[in-house]
Amino acid sequence: MITFPNAKINLGLHITQKRKDGYHEIESCMVPIPLCDALEMVLDKKPSWAVSGLSIPGDSKDNLILKAEKLLKKDYQGLPSLQIHLHKHIPMGAGLGGGSADGAFALKLMNNLFDLHLDDFFLEEYAAELGSDCPFFIENTPKIIRGRGEILDPCSVSLQGSHLVLIHPGIHVGTKEAYAGVTPAAPKTSLEEVLADRSRWKDELVNDFEASIFKNHPAIAEIKARMYSAGAYYASMSGSGSSVFGLFDEKPNLPSWDASYFVFESQL
Repeated sequence: MITFPNAKINLGLHITQKRKDGYHEIESCMVPIPLCDALEMVLDKKPSWAVSGLSIPGDSKDNLILKAEKLLKKDYQGLPSLQIHLHKHIPMGAGLGGGSADGAFALKLMNNLFDLHLDDFFLEEYAAELGSDCPFFIENTPKIIRGRGEILDPCSVSLQGSHLVLIHPGIHVGTKEAYAGVTPAAPKTSLEEVLADRSRWKDELVNDFEASIFKNHPAIAEIKARMYSAGAYYASMSGSGSSVFGLFDEKPNLPSWDASYFVFESQL
C-alpha cells in the first residue's frame, strides 16, 4: 500500500507560554498543502527500511515512521513485518511538518494494512506520542491547534482557489534558536477573529518566530517582502522556518529565485 504524506503551513503562530515540562504552549491555524512525500508499506516476512529522494540526517531509528511502527507493535503483539520505503520530497527543518506527516500517515497506513479499525481519536493519541504536530495530520484538515499541538479544534478557513508559492532557502533554523528569540505572551486578539477577516491577515496574522529569525537571517525576510511585492494577499514564514509561503488570488508573475532554493507552486 502507498500513501502520500503532505506538508502544512501555519496561518499565524503564537507562543503563548512556557510550560513547566520545558515545552511551549502554542496557538496556530494549520492548513494542509499538496506538497508530498511518498510512503509505501508491504507485508513481508523480512523487514526492510529504505529511503530515496532527499537525504535524511541522523539515525534511522529516530525516524517517526519506524517509531510509529514500534508504537503499534507494542500494543498489538504479533503484527507482521513490513518492507517500508519512503521517498522524501518535503524539505526538512523547513517548518512544513514533513516528518510529522510521515509519522502520522504511517499510523493511518498501518491501521488499514493490519485491519486494526482504529478511529481517528485513537490514532491521534498515538500520533501525540510521536510529536507535537503529528495529531494534526490524522484528519489532515484545517485546524486551530493549541497546547503542544495536540489540542485540535475545527477551523472554517478555506484557501481553495488560492495560488500558493512556497520557498525554502535551505537555511537551517534550529529549535533552540527559534525559541530563544521569543518572549511568550497571549495574543491581544483572538486568532479566530483575525482569520474570519482576510483583510486583517497581512497586519494581524503574525508568526511570533519571525521577528528574531528575520533579524538573524535577512534572506528569509527578503523572500517574504518579495511575495508581497508580487501581489500576495498574505505571506508568512511557516512554523519556525525557514520556508516562506505567499498566497495569491491569481497565479503570480514572480521573478526568478536563487537556483539553490527549493520552490513549490500550486493552486489550492
